[in-house]
Amino acid sequence: MKTFNVAIVGLGTVGSGVYKILKQKASLLAHRAGVRIRLVAACDNDAKKRRALNLSRSIAVRDLRQVVNDPKIDCIVELIGGKGIAKKLILDAFKNGKDVVTANKALLAECGKEVFAAAKRSDRQIYFEASVGGGIPVIKSLRESLVSNDISSILSIINGTANYILTRMSIDKMDFKQALKLAQHKGYAEADPSFDIEGIDSAHKITILSEIAFGKSVSLKEVYCQGITHIDEADIEFADEVGYVIKLLAIAKQTKGGIEIRVQPTLLPKDHILASVNGSFNAIYLHGDETGDMLLYGRGAGSRPTASAVVSDIIDLAKVRCANAPLLPYPAFAPISAKKLVDIESRYYLRFSVIDKPGVLSQISSLLGKQGISISDVMQRERKAGRVVPLIVLTHEAYEKNLRAAIKQIDRLKCIKKRTQVLRIEE
Repeated sequence: MKTFNVAIVGLGTVGSGVYKILKQKASLLAHRAGVRIRLVAACDNDAKKRRALNLSRSIAVRDLRQVVNDPKIDCIVELIGGKGIAKKLILDAFKNGKDVVTANKALLAECGKEVFAAAKRSDRQIYFEASVGGGIPVIKSLRESLVSNDISSILSIINGTANYILTRMSIDKMDFKQALKLAQHKGYAEADPSFDIEGIDSAHKITILSEIAFGKSVSLKEVYCQGITHIDEADIEFADEVGYVIKLLAIAKQTKGGIEIRVQPTLLPKDHILASVNGSFNAIYLHGDETGDMLLYGRGAGSRPTASAVVSDIIDLAKVRCANAPLLPYPAFAPISAKKLVDIESRYYLRFSVIDKPGVLSQISSLLGKQGISISDVMQRERKAGRVVPLIVLTHEAYEKNLRAAIKQIDRLKCIKKRTQVLRIEE
């Protein structure tokens, strides 16, 4: 049986999970792959992480240069994260004739074109299943299983932290701060959760997914990104009353006017397939012209699920290299500009904070009407004459630019006391 030599760089949550799987399931993996995976180095400059895994002296490494320069190593598993040291490690690995497996979504979303070009120049491969969706095999599905499909749309819940927070707000009636604190206590949210709750993590992932699905490269700067920090428990309640749930969606669509790609809190009908994706789970709902609708669902983060995806990539690379099998083609993404948000069409949920007095709704509906926006539903649960109360309006489909123009005028009315809450609706 041939041997494929691997080095792990980065022994954090995912790296330690990869180490444990390779150690505990070595015989099983060899049997299933037909290739022996040999871990020859486990590298981290943090001695505590190395000691926590009780590494043997023969594989414990502190200096990553030792890994890059070791001629015995066939593949480096980069699990450092970020775009500094990690990027240099990957590029140096290619130059030294080594393939790479990574979970680094930020690097691929922002520097993917450069990284793939470097791999091609060096005749090396980079596999990145774990960069999106944890243990969900979405990259493999798009690159291999769905290769005959023209993918037209992706609706996804791909950040477990945000989904957990919204779930707790919905089911347990918590406010945002309470739900975030619980998520941190449970280990679903970092001490600094900004990337998750502001939608940045989801933006990285949907950028990668859209490139693989559509074969077109969109700059991360063009991805509209809106997080969940402004979602109020009142929005959760009102959405529920009119038959919706609120989810942080990462959306990519191919339309006649170009590619739409955005991350945003979104109202989904309760019977939508993504509406029941709760807690820290992730789901990717896509449409192919041959398969129709398809849902990929599972744990989107965590040591074991993400490590499972990393090990899957290691096995795939080992089988290809040891059997001299055909390599997957290098991604060749044609650069394209994303459709501007102001040009999209959507239905909208609007929450106005108004003084409860006669004529308010007519003023609002008049300004909406002047922009060609028609109302589908209105709800005003509280009645307190002369007091500030919420007024909920759902619209029919309208252009974003028209909606923005109308809201700009509405928010200037004397009867409006707070900035209007605007959320989009997906059916």
